[in-house]
Amino acid sequence: MKSRNLAYKVLFDIEKNQNYSNMAINKHFKDCNLDSRDRGFATEIVYGVVENKIYLDYIIDKLSKIKTNKLNIKVKILLRMGIYQILFLDSVSDYAAVNETVNLVKKLDNRSSGFVNAILRNVIRQKDTIKEVKIKDTVDNLSTKYSYDKWIIRNWISHFGREFTEDLLEANSEKPSLYLRVNTLKTTRDELIKLLEEQEVNCEKVPFLEEAVKVNNLKNIENNELYKKGFFTVQDVSSMLVAKVLNPKEGSQVLDVCSAPGGKTTHIATLMNNTGHVVSRDIYEHKIKLIQSSVKRLGLKNVDVELFDATKLDKESVDKFDYVLADVPCSGLGIIRRKPEIKYKQKEEVKDIPKLQKAILQNASKYVKVGGTLIYSTCTVQDNENIEVVESFLQSNKRFEFDKIENINIDLENEEKGYIKIYPNVHGMDGFFIAKLKRVR
Repeated sequence: MKSRNLAYKVLFDIEKNQNYSNMAINKHFKDCNLDSRDRGFATEIVYGVVENKIYLDYIIDKLSKIKTNKLNIKVKILLRMGIYQILFLDSVSDYAAVNETVNLVKKLDNRSSGFVNAILRNVIRQKDTIKEVKIKDTVDNLSTKYSYDKWIIRNWISHFGREFTEDLLEANSEKPSLYLRVNTLKTTRDELIKLLEEQEVNCEKVPFLEEAVKVNNLKNIENNELYKKGFFTVQDVSSMLVAKVLNPKEGSQVLDVCSAPGGKTTHIATLMNNTGHVVSRDIYEHKIKLIQSSVKRLGLKNVDVELFDATKLDKESVDKFDYVLADVPCSGLGIIRRKPEIKYKQKEEVKDIPKLQKAILQNASKYVKVGGTLIYSTCTVQDNENIEVVESFLQSNKRFEFDKIENINIDLENEEKGYIKIYPNVHGMDGFFIAKLKRVR
């Protein structure tokens, strides 16, 4: 009951306050007195409901005379929770799913307990037939089945075709792997694996990234002694590839113009073996503190963290840096597996993003020395935020051209052209775009 009550509180926060799932989880889990198993169950319900929201509402609308858009927010969330457990969680008996959900309803909105009980029992009775989405229109069907805003489905089908889109939707439904980046300033990959295995954590080396470890059962990371000592940080392999593409030489001057939460900044500083100088910037004070905390924990001495708006030009930094990274704000449509609420972004929310990206890239380019490297990266699969932004920039900036990517040990296509596109359904990693540009004059 306690874990379900916790899941409800998180889901209510997400629904009512438009909070991000990871932030809502951190907020409500902070002071709860639950063991790791109950926390895990609550987390599973939260992410399961968020990931399948449109689909779960479709099931409710099939069975309820009162449609979801008219339902009390508490009742709607509790119905979603109950139906998710019945249809998706084999570890939960149908009886427990109904009984525990109804008990929660009695506690939160007693008048609706009979209604919720009737809907959930109906779901059980029709379990074998109700699951299938019976909508003829392709966009509506996929939008409902995989729970996405329709414009995203429409956009992907027009760009990628139906088959690739379905593959991408399927891949985005899978639970993402957890990767650690070894802090090579403090330990080696083999030593870290040995120490983690002593904690009974399952580890696997990532063949194409010598500092990456895939782990399967690492819980409560921030309280792990190895994490506290700065032996590792959590970072997806796609994100790690950005610093590998940058490939900084020791003693270099590097600027990261949009660096929060700091994974790429700290990776670059580590690759430079604590030499040179990395200037790490972000626009938000609380994110600056987050980066500073990571820098300190990892034992980095070559990083300065600064509060600065990347859309503004810093005249003091013009022509000063050997390497500049512009890991720009984006729609996030490559990391849906990690942040499922991105599926519900409205088209209006993302329409001005390329304009912002172009402004940041334009400024970032001015900080690169002649012969220096400029990296443009995003965590989205949208061409209008990726290759189109870079090509538009190159058309009006003849001082730059694509630079061949030579230092990554994985074939991702287009490396020789100077950019890589990463898709979850093709490469099994977060969706990313990385372009490498060189200032030639």
